[in-house]
Amino acid sequence: MSDPYETTEQHLERLLRCALNSFDLSDTTVDRLGTALAHSSSLHSSHHSSVLHRETYRHTYLLSDGTTLTLWELVHGGGRDIPAPRSHELYDDEGDAQLAAARLAGSFWDTPALGDDSLREDLDALTLLMSVPPAPLPRMYAPDNSADHARRVLRRAENGDRPGAATAGLLRAAFAHHITQVFGRQYHVDGRDAGFTLYEHAFLLLDGSETSLWEVEHTATPDGRHMCEVYDDEQSARMAMENRTRIC
Repeated sequence: MSDPYETTEQHLERLLRCALNSFDLSDTTVDRLGTALAHSSSLHSSHHSSVLHRETYRHTYLLSDGTTLTLWELVHGGGRDIPAPRSHELYDDEGDAQLAAARLAGSFWDTPALGDDSLREDLDALTLLMSVPPAPLPRMYAPDNSADHARRVLRRAENGDRPGAATAGLLRAAFAHHITQVFGRQYHVDGRDAGFTLYEHAFLLLDGSETSLWEVEHTATPDGRHMCEVYDDEQSARMAMENRTRIC
């Protein structure tokens, strides 16, 4: 994974160049990384199966002001039965990296696909997709640069009906947040498997009120790539998933 003769500057340049989502890193993080003097890399976790190979690496940097900064690199590709090029993702938050790893190892790859061999299977799939989830556990809000987290969630949304300026303005007052995976399953869409995961990003605002963004991640795209859609409410998010499955 690491070249012992690679300088910290070369190491960072390689990571940022390879990562599919490097634009998601905050400007503050990128600016701080520009002052890195030394680095250390280690394997944090891994998952290997017949359909998925996935590793998470921890890269820690010593900065010129004496502080440290950690990047979490997610490297994944097809397993023995599904060969595929390896992809790289970067996160400056361990929780975001864990969610991304869970998305791959659980929702998108290891759950059985729902076939389209019968109307009953299609109806069962639709029922699961639109079902009301069980009562969630109490939220444990974490004050962790939550306004910037909200900005990054909105920035990666690709749907035209994503939340607009009013929601973005409201979330500037977010000072804590909690992420919950509400739904995750794989479906058969247009003759191939596609994964769907629904996350609730709940935010606690300065005035004590709460609000949420509902993020749908899926691979029901023409080329099978991951796509992110964000909605103001759960019903809209679930309707978007229903429309993407094309189950009639």
